[in-house]
Amino acid sequence: MMKNGMKNMFRMSSILVIGLLAACGNTGSESDSSAATTESEQEQVYIGILHLTTHPALDQITEGIMDELAAAGYVDGENATIDFQNAQGDQANMKSIAESFVSHDADIMIGVATPAAQALKNASDEIPVILGAVQDPVGAGLVESLEAPGSNATGLSNRTPSNEQMALIKQFLPDATTIGVMYTTAEDNAIISGQRAEQAAADLGFEVVTRTITTSNDIAQAAESLAKEVDAIYVPNDNVIASGMATLVDAADAFGIPVFPAADTMVKDGGVATFAPSQYGMGTQIGQIAVDILKGADPATYPVQLVKENSVYINQAKVDELGLTIPEEVKADAMFVELAE
Repeated sequence: MMKNGMKNMFRMSSILVIGLLAACGNTGSESDSSAATTESEQEQVYIGILHLTTHPALDQITEGIMDELAAAGYVDGENATIDFQNAQGDQANMKSIAESFVSHDADIMIGVATPAAQALKNASDEIPVILGAVQDPVGAGLVESLEAPGSNATGLSNRTPSNEQMALIKQFLPDATTIGVMYTTAEDNAIISGQRAEQAAADLGFEVVTRTITTSNDIAQAAESLAKEVDAIYVPNDNVIASGMATLVDAADAFGIPVFPAADTMVKDGGVATFAPSQYGMGTQIGQIAVDILKGADPATYPVQLVKENSVYINQAKVDELGLTIPEEVKADAMFVELAE
């Protein structure tokens, strides 16, 4: 039977009960003693958060999740146990962490990034799984449809606005003819996002040159190869490349080629600009979904949400460094980020 909402039980040690009775001196009435005990009891929920790896985008998503849970009253160490685990990109780690959450009889499990969500879904078909920023939940085998997930998983799809991102590149580089697209073949989300970017670029008349990688060790060579052939490099939502963004930017900078990434945090790490959601904002949206499920919503019928808002993010320092001009039509509403040190 699927677990929906919080378990109707209290996790409280007998020592605490005895201590409360002692504090009352055992002199009050039975009703007084019962009232004191009830006020001190805290309903405990266990929330497991599986974080794929460390890089700014995922870190900000997780921060948003934690803040939203706290705002809703789920405070670690008080009325909740929030078990945050970072798998450091290792598949074996993800599997063992997911199994650990299940062994603790978690109330909900949150997977930040597609591989993490898949590990949690594989570990249990009963405990609710919250999809934290999954590019294509249906294609990843996590839900039957966005409107009716159909099992124990629901959450947020961070489908990349590829058409708008390619249009932004064209605004920055009106004379560009060739776009390089680079992504990792080891992640479903990166493949899907990369292929959609290829189509969006072709639809705008760009010639597309693609380089794929399997590990972060491939980034420098692939980026250098692309930089020799293209007018700009585009990077989709890709956790491997996000973790090695500095390497990619260094290789592109050597040839004076701008990098346009899919995430706002990757702009801060040396990208020129993007049209994308706030990673932290996505985290708060995921946190809101988690709260709804904890309060009793059924993930099988709770529609997968889409990102609510996108903005243009521009790295002024990188624009100046590459001698580019910010289009007037995007400048007024853009958000400017500082180049990370």
